[in-house]
Amino acid sequence: MESTTYIECLTRASNVTLMRFLKILCIFLVAGFLILSIPFPLAFFVVVAAGIGVWFFGLRAVVEFEYAYIDKELTVDKIFNKSRRKRVAVYEIDKMEVFAPIGSHRLDEYNARQLQTINCAPTPEEPDRRYVMVLEGNKRLLLEPSEGLVTAIRNVAPRKVFTD
Repeated sequence: MESTTYIECLTRASNVTLMRFLKILCIFLVAGFLILSIPFPLAFFVVVAAGIGVWFFGLRAVVEFEYAYIDKELTVDKIFNKSRRKRVAVYEIDKMEVFAPIGSHRLDEYNARQLQTINCAPTPEEPDRRYVMVLEGNKRLLLEPSEGLVTAIRNVAPRKVFTD
């Protein structure tokens, strides 16, 4: 009988400041050009475009990440405004080279390499709880996992996971 390990981890919300600013700017554009559209009917097109901008930027104002670990596979999803989900990628733990906290000395040899960084963690706060997963194929994945997720990955690859 084979046991199945399933861990799900949801990060805290990250407020994307630029998206919030653009949303507020579009709200002011809607209000201003709505008043201008009375004497100038062509200004109504700007009102519609700014309204679409409010909707679009509002969807991306709050971003969370969900990590789901199922039997040697880590699935990363991005959640916008707690309503829309987008699959970022699926990573196999067997292709992992190292998994350690972002400031760990275990990552020193990987910092010199040219790695593609995929940021799947919210904006860091103190203390910084982010981890770095280096994958074969020159990818560096930034995560903010729970202790349960770190333990589950360590159980599968104990020589590649560090918590120092």
